[in-house]
Amino acid sequence: MADHTQALSFGAAAADYDRFRPRYPDVAVRWALDGLTSPARIVDLGAGTGILTRGVLALGHEVTPVEPDPDMRAQLAAATPGLTALAGNAESVPLPDEVADAVVVGQAYHWFDREPAHVEIARVLRPGGTFAPIWNMRDDRVDWVAELGRIAHLGDNAGNVFERYTDFGPAFEPIELGEFSHHTTLTPEEVVAMLHTRSYWLTAPAERRATVDQELRKLLATHPDLAGRETVELPYRTIVLRARRR
Repeated sequence: MADHTQALSFGAAAADYDRFRPRYPDVAVRWALDGLTSPARIVDLGAGTGILTRGVLALGHEVTPVEPDPDMRAQLAAATPGLTALAGNAESVPLPDEVADAVVVGQAYHWFDREPAHVEIARVLRPGGTFAPIWNMRDDRVDWVAELGRIAHLGDNAGNVFERYTDFGPAFEPIELGEFSHHTTLTPEEVVAMLHTRSYWLTAPAERRATVDQELRKLLATHPDLAGRETVELPYRTIVLRARRR
């Protein structure tokens, strides 16, 4: 059974989450949707503040977001005019059978209780429909990015995604893998603010938060690749796992 304590910690920082978290490159979203022509029917499961929802909408598709956290749903509605997320989760999706051409998940699949979630996802997908979890992962092959992750205890980076998730259960065909590179441009203080939307920082004691912030600011001010810069280019690898429902 998945522990949702950290998964439900983000609502307290919903506005900053929506502002500072990276978007998904169009090429990655298109690949995740496996060539679907618009307007296809897409469910964004664990939709959060709607970052992936808006990326899919921009491609001309119809999107139904589903999100358990009321604060995240409120931020999604505020940032996505005309769209309201359904209250629900991956283990209990409030939608009828075979309603979706694709189900996508941005930054949330690792929180799912996978076995019941796979059953629910297969239920709402039409036969041949696509399931695609997506992650934006910092590219910790870059020295200072790896140090950033160490300081902020960002233990969810891309290194083991391919190894951890080898199948989506018997209802799905084998997983296909996609990887795409991009970056975001932030000021040093915006980097710190973005890291304040991470589950480790949100659930840490105040003393630990202060220590993390102090070490982050020191890194951003003194690392040879960063010192004196007004903005920082934070590199990402967008990882997509994609499989069709049998």
